[in-house]
Amino acid sequence: VYGLGKMGLPLAAVFADKSARVIGVDISPEVVNQINKGNCPVSNEPGLPEMIKANVERQRLSATTDSVAAARESDVMVILVPCLLNSDNSPDLAAITATCASISQGLSRGDFVILETTVPLRTTKDVVLPILKQSGLEEGEFGLAFCPERTSSSRAIRDITGAYMKVVGGIDQESTETAEAIYSVVNKKGVITVSGTTAAEAVKLFEGIYRDVNIALSNELALVCREIGVNPQEGYRVSHVPVSEETGHPYTNLLQPGAGVGGHCIPVYPYFVTKTAGADTSLIRLAREINDSMPYHMVDLIKEGLNEAGRSIKGSSILILGLAFRGGVKETRNSPAIPIIQKLKELHANVFLYDPMFSKDEIESFGAEHSNSFDNMDSVVIVTNHKEFKEYDWQKIGGKMRSRVIVDGRQIVEPEEVQKLGFAYKGIGYR
Repeated sequence: VYGLGKMGLPLAAVFADKSARVIGVDISPEVVNQINKGNCPVSNEPGLPEMIKANVERQRLSATTDSVAAARESDVMVILVPCLLNSDNSPDLAAITATCASISQGLSRGDFVILETTVPLRTTKDVVLPILKQSGLEEGEFGLAFCPERTSSSRAIRDITGAYMKVVGGIDQESTETAEAIYSVVNKKGVITVSGTTAAEAVKLFEGIYRDVNIALSNELALVCREIGVNPQEGYRVSHVPVSEETGHPYTNLLQPGAGVGGHCIPVYPYFVTKTAGADTSLIRLAREINDSMPYHMVDLIKEGLNEAGRSIKGSSILILGLAFRGGVKETRNSPAIPIIQKLKELHANVFLYDPMFSKDEIESFGAEHSNSFDNMDSVVIVTNHKEFKEYDWQKIGGKMRSRVIVDGRQIVEPEEVQKLGFAYKGIGYR
């Protein structure tokens, strides 16, 4: 398994737990050393530390930085290195091409290569396959499939072993059947085969882009609700009720509006299509623009709330709750908290930040002062839906604040309840 990060290491551990002999490959000597000692370098992943320890002791799992030697020793090679975005939002395939070049040097007749990293369409066929053929082997002398990871942080083992069916598509029928056989061993939900590698790539991209467009629609509708004075949650809740006993289908399946879309998946995958497809992708691009605008809408809500409390944003003390892009996950990539902090500082606010998953040093590296105190704060801004935030006593908190302003980007608090406590409440879709 190439790439021992949040997705690759759990997959390596699961394969080892199913009695395969697994060699994990990573560019980080520290990661490799930790794994070989039986330790888990990935945090907040239930069951993973125990699985790593047990399988290192059984000599089923080891790690190395020698990517060519690992290929020579392996029959099946799974690629799970990152594919991120360059400064112009174009896909960066450098880690994938480097990994494939290493594998090609150790590839043998009969070997099988699987790409799990989410990539632009036709990457497996047009990029990976030609590099692997530099081994001197021809297509058919080795197998190749795209089998997208369908895994979320903090639940990786559960996802890999059966929360969702595995999608597989090979460059030929034999490759598809081989991938199906491999993943059937680890995934109790089963395997869905598709016509080829590009179809499998499309499945994963469509899933992510659907969520991005869906959230953008929810955000836009929430802003309409704000204009007409309707509680957006009422519209979402009622429209989700099944329309009849016969069908059981709701009229909508809208996702929640919010402060912004973060992580290494949903905000990234749309560019894998918009930057590579010749077809009109204006809807996908517009959805990205809407979701990218939401952190700045949050800043506008902060201004409104402070104005209602008789304060200017300049010089106000603002406590942001949440650095992580999603509740329960220690991950900051594309977190909406980051542009909110930057904009508030440009407006000369005093910005404080608290997230129970991050240390003081980690928090302050993003330019805000670490604080979990509400004393003399003028506004509390909820950016992440951590369960801890849902348990706060707002009556007690309100007594400590200088100005009672709540800006809720995740539907954490009940607007009417905090308004009764004297708070100015601002949420996505609320006046």
